[in-house]
Amino acid sequence: MSVLPHLELIMRLGLAALLGGAIGFERERLSWAAGLRTHMLVCVGSCLFMIVSAYGFMDVLAHEHVGLDPSRVAAQVVSGIGFLGAGSILLRGEIVRGLTTAASLWTVAAVGLAAGGGLYVAAVSATILILIILAGLKPLERRYFATRQKREVIVSAERGSLTLPVLEKELGPVTGRISTFILQHAGEGSMTDDVTIAFSRMSENEFHSLLEELHRIPGVLKLDVKSGLERRAR
Repeated sequence: MSVLPHLELIMRLGLAALLGGAIGFERERLSWAAGLRTHMLVCVGSCLFMIVSAYGFMDVLAHEHVGLDPSRVAAQVVSGIGFLGAGSILLRGEIVRGLTTAASLWTVAAVGLAAGGGLYVAAVSATILILIILAGLKPLERRYFATRQKREVIVSAERGSLTLPVLEKELGPVTGRISTFILQHAGEGSMTDDVTIAFSRMSENEFHSLLEELHRIPGVLKLDVKSGLERRAR
């Protein structure tokens, strides 16, 4: 195995930056924390690790009874990239966010390793497939999983009777799915509040059960669902 030519080395690093940037741009477009620069750095870093592993110890191999396994560094990259993926995963109540970005970081590390190993067709093909999965399948996912979507209800309640602590007490863990909570006074001199509550990733059946629980909360006067459904309390 000969030492890697300088032009070939630069080309591999540049390709890794380009492919990682393409995937990172898709994540940056959705305003995720791990975006363009993070994916580029992961891909270039993985590429460099692979190059160092395969070509960085040529002088050592010249000695007798010395053998090296280039795959060992690559294996450590696969396991070591997990800390970045874990940092991109967020837990808010019952909702886990960032899993797709964590997976994209993991796969972009593989793209970098492929580019560093000179497997250009594999690196480019994997990048295209990753972009199709991340961007191309998103509309299909939204269409066929529309049953689990954002649900919104406007609650009219007695002044001060419906707050986040009250919801946490009455509804329990499901409050972790609240994406929007806006409390407004109904008007000057009025003794009621209008509370807009939006829940994310909730099926229709779950939402109807939730409306019944909201209906039973003391002080709730009326529920106006975005679809126009209206329910009145006792």
